Amino acid sequence: MQRLFSTFPNSWPGGGLFLLRIAVALPAAADGLSLLPAVHSAWGIATGLVSVFTSALVLVGLWTPYAAAMLGVAQLSLFLGGFPQETHLCRAAIAVALVMLGPGAWSIDRRLFGRKRIDLSAKPT
Repeated sequence: MQRLFSTFPNSWPGGGLFLLRIAVALPAAADGLSLLPAVHSAWGIATGLVSVFTSALVLVGLWTPYAAAMLGVAQLSLFLGGFPQETHLCRAAIAVALVMLGPGAWSIDRRLFGRKRIDLSAKPT
């Protein structure tokens, strides 16, 4: 993950990325949950499950570029499947933006893969 993003923005940019993650994850998860009982095809059920699972990953900021890419593909498959087109196209665009920008400082990815601070001033006893 460190190879993908050199920094994990904090403050206002980090908050903006967090809002983007919320804006795409919550509606996509709600649509995925509502899609599961309504659709009886295997493709529709798989798309709903992928939407719910990847939305949860994007929301907490875990494996964000990969999860957002999969969420974008799921939203594009719904776009091509005859569902309301504008909303799914916008969600796919937000997911692609998250793939390119990264998760931000308020994510699990930053905790796992962000830069570490090493304090050399402390002497071991």
